[in-house]
Order: sequence, then C-alpha cells, then structure tokens
Amino acid sequence: MPQINETIYAPSFDGGEWIQQGPIDLKQLRGKAVVLVDFWDYTCVNCIRTLPYVVEWHRRYARFGLQVVGVHAPEFSFARDHANVLAAIKQFGLEYPVVVDNGYNIWRAYSNRFWPAKYLVDAQGRLRYYHFGEGLYQETETQIQRALTELNPAVDLPPPIEPLRESDRPGALCYRVTPELYLGYARGQFGNPAGVTRDRATDYTDPGRHAEGATYLSGRWNVGQESAIAEAPGAAIAIRYTAMDVNLVLAPPAGKTARLEIYLSDGQRLGDDAKISDGRPIVTVDRARMYSLVANESVMTGSLKIAALDAGVSAYAFTFISCVVS
Repeated sequence: MPQINETIYAPSFDGGEWIQQGPIDLKQLRGKAVVLVDFWDYTCVNCIRTLPYVVEWHRRYARFGLQVVGVHAPEFSFARDHANVLAAIKQFGLEYPVVVDNGYNIWRAYSNRFWPAKYLVDAQGRLRYYHFGEGLYQETETQIQRALTELNPAVDLPPPIEPLRESDRPGALCYRVTPELYLGYARGQFGNPAGVTRDRATDYTDPGRHAEGATYLSGRWNVGQESAIAEAPGAAIAIRYTAMDVNLVLAPPAGKTARLEIYLSDGQRLGDDAKISDGRPIVTVDRARMYSLVANESVMTGSLKIAALDAGVSAYAFTFISCVVS
C-alpha cells in the first residue's frame, strides 16, 4: 500500500496562483480537515479520466471535513493560460479550490513527477498516502475515509462509490499499448529517415512504411520544441498504434479555428471529436485541448493519418487508452 512515513508534513502551496477559491493554508487546517491534493493537467488523458472520482469525493466528503485542492501543473505552454484552465474547470465541473502551478514550485515541493498524482494529508498535516496515475479508486477512497474517521471517530460515512466506468471494475484488462507520442523535437520520436528540422518550416516526405512508436510527417511542417505546426493545407501526420482509444492534443492558430481530416484503417471507429461533414471525418480545432480521434470497441492495432485542411494548427502529443471491459 503506497503510504508515506507519518512524520513527513505536507508542503504548503507557496508559489502558486489561486484561480478558483483559496488560498488554502495547510497549517490553519490542522485539526479541522483532511486534504486531498490532486496534481493534474487539463490536456492529460489520465487526469481527465480520474477527475470524475475527485469531483465525486469532493461532493460526498466535503461536509465531513475533506478539503480537495487541485494543483494544475501545465504539461504544455498553452496550459499556463488562466483562461484555458478556467474553461477546463468549468468543463469538468470542478467546484473545489484550484491553484495554478506554472512555475512548478508546488510540484517540486512535493517531489512530484507524474500526472495525475494524489497526495492525502491527514488532520495533523502529515502526508499519509499517495497514488500516481489512474486506478485504485476504491483504495484511495478507503484511505480518505480512514483519515476522516481519525478526524472525527463518530462520523458516519457512506460506503465507497461504485466504479464510474465499466473498465474500472475488477476484471477489466489493461493492455500494454503504444506509449505517448510527442510532436515536438524535445521529446518526439519521428520516423522520417532524414529526421526533422528544428524551428523552421520544412517539407517532409512520408516513407510509406510505418513502425509503431514513431510519428511520420508529410507536407510542410514547422517542428518546434513541444509541437509541430502545419504550415500549409495538406500537411499530414501518420502513425501506427496499438490501443483502444487514440487522442491528440491540438491547438488552433491564434483567434481562429482549424480543421483536420482523419483517415483510418479498416475496423476502427471514430472518436467523439470527429464529425462527418460531406462524407468526410473532420475534427474542428477551436481551442487548445485534447481531442478524441479514435474510440475502438477494444484494443487493436491500427493505422491513423490526420491531414490539416487549414494552416496553423499545432499538434502536441498522441495519447492512448488501454483498459477494456473483460
């Protein structure tokens, strides 16, 4: 069980900017509340999948002394924008305090390295439990209840919530799938034989044969440190993958929208953000966020190509989902 030595006290939230409620002072809460600290980023697929549980824990246990604090630590530069984070807070229905950690001051204070990450602070201000990534929802809730019972031994708590998704139930299978694929030169894995040119518009040629775990550019792209920008209509990215769902973090050109067309191999199903227009699957990129491109019935191996219909769209990272109902 991932518990922490009880002599370690939780760091404060110094260095962050409170954009919803707050500020929260952990020392002032000693003896009064249990605190769940949730490190998240609004473009992170694993964070997005855990948020419904965090929202429900806040709804159920705030009246019993649980204080949830969301620490938004941005993975990409556009996620530093308060307006983008506030839009995500509204989209995901977060009603608890949120602090923006653009300088990673809180991140470093907790020695954190993961999105999402949850740290449970007991009523004495001590770090008692942590969990990284998805899953272990019932165990995490049990730890919350244990800490609340220590705060008030007479408290009458409800049983842990039922899994919110079928794939969260015991017996669901989580497969080894394609790892996250970044599209900037700092972390990207590009399959083009000549590699990529940094920070300059360049014409690329797709070699035609694709290996899993790499991205292949064609057409005119400007590859920056954290993203690739389509410099002309027709600029395309191709991948081969193994997963159930495929998502892509995208951002439109400033003040505009941009469209992408999706090409799928046989047997694949379009994701929620792909809409059929004149018989073609189109993704309209209207703000910087994660877009659902593919939503298969189960884990499979497939090929995917996206082509820009408008110049200026930025592509940051493909992410993949692996857990399916047994």
